[in-house]
Amino acid sequence: MAIKVNLAVVLAQQNVKSKDLAEYIGITEANLSLLKQGKVKGIRFDTLEAICRYLQCQPGDILVFEPDEGAS
Repeated sequence: MAIKVNLAVVLAQQNVKSKDLAEYIGITEANLSLLKQGKVKGIRFDTLEAICRYLQCQPGDILVFEPDEGAS
């Protein structure tokens, strides 16, 4: 996967509970868990904005591009 989701790392660094973030952004804890694990195919900009607002971070703190090995 070329896009890596670092949300779990950011939550741990800031000592934020998934339950609190999920409630703030208006999604279920189950869906937030899938996002944290990188098991989603996309994320809505308004969801990303709400996450960044709550965590006071930039999208690049949560999403990182890592090219697949052998990809050109």
